[in-house]
Amino acid sequence: MNGVGIKARGQVTCQVPGIIQRDVSIHASKVDIDEAYEVGKKAVEIAINEGTGWMATILRKPGNSYKAIFDKVDLEKIAKSLRFFPLSWITSDGIDVTNDFIRYAMPLIGESWPEIKLEKGLQRFTKFSIKFINKKLSKYIPIRFRN
Repeated sequence: MNGVGIKARGQVTCQVPGIIQRDVSIHASKVDIDEAYEVGKKAVEIAINEGTGWMATILRKPGNSYKAIFDKVDLEKIAKSLRFFPLSWITSDGIDVTNDFIRYAMPLIGESWPEIKLEKGLQRFTKFSIKFINKKLSKYIPIRFRN
């Protein structure tokens, strides 16, 4: 990446599926944005009401119509676990995805584009102002250091 000697560090990635969505929200679906907000809200509720050691989750309600359920899982159950893309959703030649995957993914894409504010042709970002509030939660101690 840095063959010209620029004093910079970084990792170069090619544009594989899922990478662009992490870079700019203009490529996210409205469903993605709405669910990200809701799972973030759930995470705050969990932290306030139940403390640490939990991860907020998005589960898909079984059935033909799409509905997301926001819940939690114990970190002990999920830490260091892996979940792979089902092989049954990859075509036999390994080059494409199956219609079953398309049916699964379509509700996540949704029917409409998100409304993204632009300034001079570029995505507008929030300008945060720093506001300190009184501490409400007890001191955080990582699970591994608790008695």
